[in-house]
Amino acid sequence: MSVTAVVYAALAAFALVLASGPVVIPALRRLRVGQVIRQQGPARHLAKAGTPTMGGLMFVGACVLASVWFGPRTPTLWVSLGVILAYAAIGFADDFAKVARRRSLGLRARTKLAGQVVAGLLLYAVAARQGLGTWVEVPWFGYVIDLGPWYPLLVILVLVASANAVNLTDGLDGLAAGSAVIALAFYLLVALQGGHAELAVISASLAAATAGFLFFNAHPAQVIMGDTGSLALGAALGVLAVLTKTELLLPVVGGLFVIEALSVIVQVGYFRLTGGRRLLKMSPLHHHFELSGWSEQRVVSAFWALSVLFAALGFISLREPGG
Repeated sequence: MSVTAVVYAALAAFALVLASGPVVIPALRRLRVGQVIRQQGPARHLAKAGTPTMGGLMFVGACVLASVWFGPRTPTLWVSLGVILAYAAIGFADDFAKVARRRSLGLRARTKLAGQVVAGLLLYAVAARQGLGTWVEVPWFGYVIDLGPWYPLLVILVLVASANAVNLTDGLDGLAAGSAVIALAFYLLVALQGGHAELAVISASLAAATAGFLFFNAHPAQVIMGDTGSLALGAALGVLAVLTKTELLLPVVGGLFVIEALSVIVQVGYFRLTGGRRLLKMSPLHHHFELSGWSEQRVVSAFWALSVLFAALGFISLREPGG
């Protein structure tokens, strides 16, 4: 595997996003593709209404172009990018529906889920074709569990859960983008260590492209990634986890995304069980801290630091026997 190709792909993706920003963002404004803010959210977020959304097109497009140009054009590369693009397309349709209806609700949940499951089956087909096996390894302990016919369900779960957890995390300027860059950097190391040339190029180019996107997405954001970007980023992490056989390590590396998703599940469950009481001031968790008096920048910085910690825990597990 050529490390030079990985470096070139990252540099190209980073440059493409920086170059596309001054063109794409004004175009989105002219098209009036503005973010719709839910009325139940923090009051300060109402000022973000109208900020161009669908910005995920910038880094997803840059990742695809750089990966195809510099990466080995194997079936694994094409299908991996295909799954990522499928999730981006689902997110784009959702974003478009929100903009067209001028409300914060997009596609029906069942419609989005159906598309995500189909993409998950495609990913499983690639894993099976490569002979990756139906086993999973438990981090730190080195135990190997063969799931047999249940493995396809795990692949779908990893992909769908990862995509939607990142989607829930995308609520503050730069939060999801910065956290995803950290997790993608981890998977770049995993791919390089395992000799996965295609996955190394994809993770490097997507991490670099998303880092470039932060120039426009950091507070105060000039553009928002939308579901177009968040679903694609989560799907990419799921693809990388499945094809590097680190399915059970993803919840550790992406621990921040897991916490954000769990905060929503716990909040909804508690609300229903107690007849209307709330455990958190608002979910996902980042809104709870905002309503507790934290500035948006403080929440993002703290959550980025937490993402680094989770990535470090994942790296430690790779260093352990059987990891």
